[in-house]
Amino acid sequence: MLEHGGNLRDAARHYGLDDWLDLSTGINPRGYPAPALPANAWHRLPEPDPELSAAACAWYGAPALLPVAGTQAAIQTLPRLRPPSRVTVSNPSYAEHAHAWGKHGHTLRLAPYAALGAAVDDSDVVVVVNPNNPTGETVSPCLLLAWAERLAERGGWLVVDEAFGDTAPALSVARYADRPGLIVLRSVGKFFGLAGLRLGFVGAHPATLTALADLLGPWAVSGPAQIVATAALRDGDWQRATQARLLEDGLRMRTLLGTHGIQAAGTPLFHWWPEDAPEAFHDHLARHGIWCRLFREAARGIRLGLPPDEAGWRRLETALHTWSNR
Repeated sequence: MLEHGGNLRDAARHYGLDDWLDLSTGINPRGYPAPALPANAWHRLPEPDPELSAAACAWYGAPALLPVAGTQAAIQTLPRLRPPSRVTVSNPSYAEHAHAWGKHGHTLRLAPYAALGAAVDDSDVVVVVNPNNPTGETVSPCLLLAWAERLAERGGWLVVDEAFGDTAPALSVARYADRPGLIVLRSVGKFFGLAGLRLGFVGAHPATLTALADLLGPWAVSGPAQIVATAALRDGDWQRATQARLLEDGLRMRTLLGTHGIQAAGTPLFHWWPEDAPEAFHDHLARHGIWCRLFREAARGIRLGLPPDEAGWRRLETALHTWSNR
């Protein structure tokens, strides 16, 4: 299994600390307050709820969406829907895409964002994360739709992972997801801070959604997850307030890093930068009880999520100060 953020048990075991400030993911640290659940949510088999799909379509602006047990479920399943294909995955990006497409007989190629356009004409599938995790790079909707059209002419796919798209709605191509050749992934784990629900959505041409649903099988999303997510997707006041707060916190993080000589890129939910000594920086923060995400390979550097409160911000500032003045 690939390494990801959020592995606090590993941190505690290695460093012998129990009190951690977890900045290793890009998950909103002040997530949606889950409502109380009716008793039958735990008793009944989780048949698909049309209200969940309607709420998701309204929030994401999509014509149709298939709920899945986190976008990870779709990432692992989509490669099984195609015969052996030439697949280009943006690099660096969320590593599970390349990991999944590298199986099932596909020919995998990794390409930097600047080379994705050139890769479209000699690929059957192109996968792009937009905004990118971890670097924050973006591709315009117009360009994505042009790529999808070129791929669709040959029966190909453009897979657009918009897991961090809630803070950049103008970048989304979800409203066009019923077009042939375009597949869009959305997640409630990041912006809504509900990663534990394991819930995401796939937008695609109806035939692709049907094939994906058949392969995933019945009861793909739990009943409690459907109830909580429906409430979150309908709560416009919380969504608007959270978007505004995350934009403020993202700017605060970039400013804080800049005062310590770190020029970071990313999204409001996370910041990343190339670091000359990423292992040493990671170890330094860990010894202050702060868990960040260390990237050793393609995106060699550090990624930081947002602290949940003022105490967390002060703790991070102290650790950054001691690093920059070492």
